[in-house]
Amino acid sequence: MKPSPPEPAAAAAAAHAQPTLRVAYAGTPEFAAVALRALLQGGYEVPLVLTQPDRPAGRGLRAQAGAVKQLALERGLALAQPRGLRLDGRYAEDAQCARQALLRAAPDVLVVAAYGLILPQWLLDLPALGCLNIHASLLPRWRGAAPIQRAIEAGDAVTGVSIMRMDAGLDTGAVYRTQEIPILGDDTQASLLPRLAQSGASLLLQVLQDLRSGVADPVAQPNDGICYAAKIDKAETWLDFRCAAPELERRIRAFAPHPGARTSFDGIELKVHGARVGSATAAAAPGCVVAAGAEGIEVACGQGTLRLTHLQRAGGRPLQAAELLRGLPIRPGQCFATGAPEVG
Repeated sequence: MKPSPPEPAAAAAAAHAQPTLRVAYAGTPEFAAVALRALLQGGYEVPLVLTQPDRPAGRGLRAQAGAVKQLALERGLALAQPRGLRLDGRYAEDAQCARQALLRAAPDVLVVAAYGLILPQWLLDLPALGCLNIHASLLPRWRGAAPIQRAIEAGDAVTGVSIMRMDAGLDTGAVYRTQEIPILGDDTQASLLPRLAQSGASLLLQVLQDLRSGVADPVAQPNDGICYAAKIDKAETWLDFRCAAPELERRIRAFAPHPGARTSFDGIELKVHGARVGSATAAAAPGCVVAAGAEGIEVACGQGTLRLTHLQRAGGRPLQAAELLRGLPIRPGQCFATGAPEVG
């Protein structure tokens, strides 16, 4: 049991009396920027920010900075973008520069959130109070790269955030605090992520206060309930209508907006942004259209039907099904590909 929080005046006085932590930060996308913003608003000193190198994005494939880099530049924070962190790896020179920058920064703790690089042992050992990870699941469920997507895809009713002390394993470290977040029936990756980010930022501030107060007490993860959230493979994004309709509907929500679920009709690739389990009971073959109109395009599945409501042609914009049908006639009896289209 965690001790009851002190009264606000007492907490403020205690915080003022305790030494300020120097918190280095490693993260890249908006999920990570939320917690960095909270750290700065909380008055924590952030002597160094690590983030991924700029990546090509958009139609022009121009190099774009991630949300964490943008925030660091706005606030005038010291910034490093190593391509790797292994001192004996391909990017050893980058790693050595990052190491020197961290030694100069002398952080008490390093906070990691959706960074994208594995931390080697030299970095795990560098901060006196260790490295904390903001992980978007209730560990030990959904260790790994894609916890938000896998929780939705699996039909979990609840997920959450864990603040973990990092070790050499894959999300195996002891956990300081957790908070549950319900997964709503219409949640997508995009709608769930901001709630998890806000929860993670709030929990992080609590754990840092625990560390400052000397009451932080991480608990080892149980051996029961371990499962892994593997990185999304491109092949998974193709809808296989031989699967059950509820399974496909969850996958579409899990992958929205990125990388997105896809299907193919008459050789035309379509990204599916929205769908719901249909009501038709036609005994059509999987992938065959049983109805098409203003309400959507209803497709037979291995079990039940799936109504596609929002779709996008390659190079186009997302459209409601009714609008798509005006430019791409799709009629009952015609069929979508089951899985990835054949090439050659």
